[in-house]
Amino acid sequence: MNNVPEIDADALLDEHDEHILNGLAAMYSEADPVPDDLVARSQFAITLDALHAEIAELQRWGADSMATRAESPTGVETITFSSSALTTMVTVTAASADTVRIDGWAAPGAGLPVELRLETGSLHTVADEDGRFVFDEVRRGLAQFVLRPVNGQPVITPSLQL
Repeated sequence: MNNVPEIDADALLDEHDEHILNGLAAMYSEADPVPDDLVARSQFAITLDALHAEIAELQRWGADSMATRAESPTGVETITFSSSALTTMVTVTAASADTVRIDGWAAPGAGLPVELRLETGSLHTVADEDGRFVFDEVRRGLAQFVLRPVNGQPVITPSLQL
């Protein structure tokens, strides 16, 4: 004989059930909280452009950037993205506590329009004949590059934290 009471799956939750579920929610909120910027990052990543673009793959992070995570990063980070259309390397250098300088190179990149999407808007430039481009004094925060080859579909990089 089994002394386990039968459970009615169609019954509404009672106060005891709610107490247990609230305890589980509190435990998960403390152990693995939802990032404060999750909604902003999700909205930032989902755009109409992204539906018609090739997504570049992150190829390499510098060894220093993989070793630790800090709230106020300093120094230089080099990141490489590649897609079937082009390869892009960017170097992010701390300019101040709140800003960075971005030097980039795209191949092929002569005359390539480059957009730097930020949470506060976008910055635009065009790569020189060698594929080099620069963004000076960019505020730290979430960023994403959109590169628009003349005879191809846009290439969008994964979002990164400057």
